[in-house]
Amino acid sequence: MTTPAPDSDTPAPTVREAVKADLLAVYRIEKASFPQPWPFAAFQRYVGEPTFLVAEVGAGVAGYIVADSVPNHGRPLGHVKDLAVHPDQRGQGVGSTLLRRALGVMRAQGVAEVKLEVRESNETARNLYESFGFDHRRTVPRYYDDGENALIMVVDL
Repeated sequence: MTTPAPDSDTPAPTVREAVKADLLAVYRIEKASFPQPWPFAAFQRYVGEPTFLVAEVGAGVAGYIVADSVPNHGRPLGHVKDLAVHPDQRGQGVGSTLLRRALGVMRAQGVAEVKLEVRESNETARNLYESFGFDHRRTVPRYYDDGENALIMVVDL
């Protein structure tokens, strides 16, 4: 499943499940994207999961998403844990393509609701999530190690 990049000469990203060979590229994007990146080992445990996806543009990994689901009162609850796009690929539809695909996989797994945490200051990410119907449900003070608040956002599938 691919989605054309908006108003761009950049090829549309191709999305597939992440494999071990993607981990170094994923980790480099993580380090370039977040002040407190996940450790490399955190990604290793999600390899093989249907909601650890990478987007490729040309021959390289342009972004990734890590999500999963957990039982919640008898129904699975989806959780977007991490989403990042290489700085050179931002604004090309990569993040939207990844999120759309991950939500579709979770919907197919019977997930009816998906949550995520996002930095209060990350307006770009918040706008992306809102465009997919995520609503701000609550704020967790000092959620991140640097003291920034997290917004908990939820969408019904």
